[in-house]
Amino acid sequence: MRLALGIEYDGSGFSGWQRLTAAGTLVPDGSLQTALEIALSRVAGAPIDTVCAGRTDAGVHGQCQVVHFDTEALRDSRGWVLGATTNLPPTMAVRWCVPVADDFSARFSACARSYRYRILNRAVRPGLQRQYLSWERMPLDAAAMHAAAQALLGEQDFSAFRSAQCQASHARRNVHTIQVQRSGDEVVVDVQANAFLHHMVRNFVGSLLVVGRGERAPEWIAQLLAGRNRTVAGPTAPSAGLLFLGPKYPVECRLPAEVTL
Repeated sequence: MRLALGIEYDGSGFSGWQRLTAAGTLVPDGSLQTALEIALSRVAGAPIDTVCAGRTDAGVHGQCQVVHFDTEALRDSRGWVLGATTNLPPTMAVRWCVPVADDFSARFSACARSYRYRILNRAVRPGLQRQYLSWERMPLDAAAMHAAAQALLGEQDFSAFRSAQCQASHARRNVHTIQVQRSGDEVVVDVQANAFLHHMVRNFVGSLLVVGRGERAPEWIAQLLAGRNRTVAGPTAPSAGLLFLGPKYPVECRLPAEVTL
């Protein structure tokens, strides 16, 4: 039987999603994946190996990460949700569990993935929610950032916004939507694409901040994109402000509405 789970987590204090030890080792290694597999294996009474929709980096949070796994253990959905959550660290929770087709893949069946980046834009650093916010003390022009970001739409080569450690075979991705909006003291960047390169969203934000501070014109983002040179783009924004909202799947997958197109 193949099952899909929706997971939320605070990525603070974790090394990132991907396990650092071999599959089936089930020894805590600081990763979110291993923590989840230990919890699921306790419920199943046998080792569990998971596949996720998108691996997040250290310090990045997840609102609805989707994973799938195969098991012969007979448990109802409530049993998986409550049993796994009981065995997880307090900063992780299983939100839902549904059976899926044997050919469903949390990674390859996804049509899109969405991220949100939150920037506290005021003179004083945050005292509350600091693990969920980036901070910029200089005034930001959110309208200029939004205008600049529209150059990133569509299927393009995003070499200027991939990290040096990126292992993807090519840099072409399709950005479906990107919006920059101000809400009080916060500037929020929302982006959806078919998939993302390593540090792609944080590199988007790092360059958009340069525009927002007035150091570069909005047209600079298009120039960076055309130049395909990571070394002349803005710095990588901190991980703390980044939230993986979740993936999106075709309706045929029969997953909860929040992850269905």
